[in-house]
Amino acid sequence: IALSFFYNIYAVPLFDVDEGAFSEATREMLVRGDFISTYLNGVPRYDKPILIYWLQAASVTLFGINEFALRLPSALAATAWVMVIFFFVKTLRDTKSAFYAAIMMATALEISVMGKTATADALLNLWITSSMLAGYLFFHTRRQKYLYWMFFFIGLGFLTKGPVAVMIPLVVSFLFFAIKREFKLWLRAVFNPVGLVIFLAVAMPWYVAQYLKEGDAFIQGFFFKHNIDRFQGAMEQHGGNVFYYVPVLLLGLLPYTTVLISTLMRVKTIIKDDLGLFLLLWFGFVFVFFSLSSTKLPHYVVYGFAPLIILMALRLPDMRFTAVPAKVGLFLPPLLFFVALLFLPNIIGYALPRIPDEFMRAALADYAGLFTPAYQIFFAAAIALMVYFMFEARLENTRKLLLSGLVTVFAVSHFLIPIVAEVQQAPIKEAALIAKQHDYAVVMWRLSMPSFNLYSERLVEKREPRAGDIVLTKSIYLATLKHTEIIYQKNGIVLARIGA
Repeated sequence: IALSFFYNIYAVPLFDVDEGAFSEATREMLVRGDFISTYLNGVPRYDKPILIYWLQAASVTLFGINEFALRLPSALAATAWVMVIFFFVKTLRDTKSAFYAAIMMATALEISVMGKTATADALLNLWITSSMLAGYLFFHTRRQKYLYWMFFFIGLGFLTKGPVAVMIPLVVSFLFFAIKREFKLWLRAVFNPVGLVIFLAVAMPWYVAQYLKEGDAFIQGFFFKHNIDRFQGAMEQHGGNVFYYVPVLLLGLLPYTTVLISTLMRVKTIIKDDLGLFLLLWFGFVFVFFSLSSTKLPHYVVYGFAPLIILMALRLPDMRFTAVPAKVGLFLPPLLFFVALLFLPNIIGYALPRIPDEFMRAALADYAGLFTPAYQIFFAAAIALMVYFMFEARLENTRKLLLSGLVTVFAVSHFLIPIVAEVQQAPIKEAALIAKQHDYAVVMWRLSMPSFNLYSERLVEKREPRAGDIVLTKSIYLATLKHTEIIYQKNGIVLARIGA
């Protein structure tokens, strides 16, 4: 958990657009003293409900405006997410399986990245997973306390991201209870008066306050634009075909991709068990629903990662992988991942002249200096370790696989994310700190980088630049501006003053 969710969260600039937008909205919340409505660059932001902003605001109040404080709520949520998985599996199965599930959860590639990202996603996944597992425990034990916990967690999810936190538990529980011929029990659970009161007490006060303050603009912006419209049409060019989530799934669960494939090939056996059926329905609904949605983003399918990882952990002891070809297949995905990263400088060098996007070429122009000898040595050693694991016969394969997970998350946290941040975000942060130091009023032109607002601690105008303005833009647009004095320029980003 420490290596996956907390290591280096303090040392890497916030990524745009998402981390920058959430963090800047939190900063503006504190500046405005308005803890009901969120604003971004002075304009109402209806994208998400309020809970993540409250948590970020509390963290910033304690630790100041910095990357650690803004990412801390997500890291803590991811930690709780892993612990929920551990105690659920321990309760229904055994401690060893619980450890397998927890370590796989903490070290799966996409979950590790999400767990240290200053957005609402880690928090939402905590509530979805908690509500789903509480719902299964209610079915398994018939104890009302689990039903009430389920309503409580759904309420927190609704306060974190809205209808999706209700939809997934509602649809999956309906399918599961119907298959188990417990439809009347499902109806009594859904309309349980105590549960509904708990849900309303948790979620509704803010929604009512926000509606009274913002009116129909909030209803149109949040429920229609950012929920219904996302399913019906691709927003912000985030589209894709129905197979979009297949590679996301295979890459997102690295280094456990082979275990994933082996688990999914045992569907007929899995559905014979109540828990297996429930977990498979949970993943299947998430995967199918978001595959059919017009707007597609890689983190949407993560709502179904928890059930997959539990299934994988429960199947892991039965997967012997004793023969050499089987062991080669087990460690092949992380091996290929490390090979790709080792040769990433060569891949960039080959692709750079062929990239049609001029801004991307400018951003990557100084890429060679980012890949240090330590980078090369580490990934060469990681490749050697995976090859050794393929043919070594004394150590248990499960332990070697979990160790490869630790290597993966360290590689991403220590090497890959800082390199991407240096290319994409370092110029924005450095330009913002210059603007803050000299108290520049900046115009942002043909660019959307809300982290600039955060680091410069000011709002920026977005319009066509005029004489006398200090403008933040891409260097490829500099030629269209006359009489410019460059204040700062790096990786395709330029801060310049326009003369008369």
